[in-house]
Amino acid sequence: MASHGVPRVRGVENSAKSEHAKQKEQEKIAKYKTLNDTVKTRIADKQYTLDTFHHTSELLTENPEYYTIWNHRRTILLHLFQPIPHDDPSTESTSDSAPSPVPSPSVQHIHDLITTDLRFLIPLLQKFPKCYWIWNHRLWLLSQASLLLSTPTSIDIWREELGLVSKMLARDARNFHAWDYRRFVVSRHEQQTGKSLTEEEFAYTTKKVMGNLSNFSAWHYRSKLIPRLLDEREAGKEDRKRMLDAEFDFVNEALNTDPYDQSLWFYHQFLVSTLQPDASEKIATELSNRDRVARLEAEIEAIREIEDDTKDCKWLYQSLLKYSAILLDVEAAQKAVTNEDLSVWMLQLETLDPLRAGRWTDLKKRLNM
Repeated sequence: MASHGVPRVRGVENSAKSEHAKQKEQEKIAKYKTLNDTVKTRIADKQYTLDTFHHTSELLTENPEYYTIWNHRRTILLHLFQPIPHDDPSTESTSDSAPSPVPSPSVQHIHDLITTDLRFLIPLLQKFPKCYWIWNHRLWLLSQASLLLSTPTSIDIWREELGLVSKMLARDARNFHAWDYRRFVVSRHEQQTGKSLTEEEFAYTTKKVMGNLSNFSAWHYRSKLIPRLLDEREAGKEDRKRMLDAEFDFVNEALNTDPYDQSLWFYHQFLVSTLQPDASEKIATELSNRDRVARLEAEIEAIREIEDDTKDCKWLYQSLLKYSAILLDVEAAQKAVTNEDLSVWMLQLETLDPLRAGRWTDLKKRLNM
């Protein structure tokens, strides 16, 4: 018989399947334990061989969170990078003769070990894209490439990493592990080549946020790139002001598309924060108080236009109140908003987000409400 279109499974059959599944699971656990014991024994005996290395591969494929095995893997690789001792007794030196030189592993051998291990990590990253230990091990391999290989070869390997991380971010555009990794790879590539990638990376953030407005990491990366971009362009006062205007236009257009997106408000707040005289990060320089007031009033007005259709968005009211507080710091007399406006916005915010009542109380004090 079937119930709601789902065929019934007899208890005996279900029990048999359950027992079979348990047996398979037990076999898998036993195999894992045996493999783990084998690796631990070999490491304790300092058997830093390719065979032991392959055993760690099996273990990490099953459990990439096993950070101790990653440490063992690096120990084995460091040993394999070292000079290879003679195995032929006939080549051993006697007490009457000078010691025979110990051959070093070829550069190609080291290159193959590093690139093979980098390839081994790719399917692991695809399956476990947010595992810290995989990303850490990959960075370690790249650092070894910089130390042990020629500069051109090392640069080629680092450049390939940009292609890999682009593919990872194509799979998951908001993987903060991949974004952090990308920033590190770009930095090292710039150090090795002496060439800045700021323009290319800025264009990349544009592409990523246009593909997904909710990309926190892309917006954050963009905020870090802009000051550097302006410095490298040797931008003057007017160029910097145009950049600030363009970024406000860019994010405001996005806010009109999706005013409930938290990442957009965060980036908007970053832009507004650069207007303050004591801001640690600035886009436009040499702004007068008149310039700051004009921009703040323009942004408050733009948000108020969004409010007409978005009265249940707490980020909107939080930004209105925060920008009003900044406006008070810039000039004593507030023109863009009234006390009645502040009271209405605060009431809306307290209603929409009652769990942060203490925070809103502090904001009231700042606004002298």
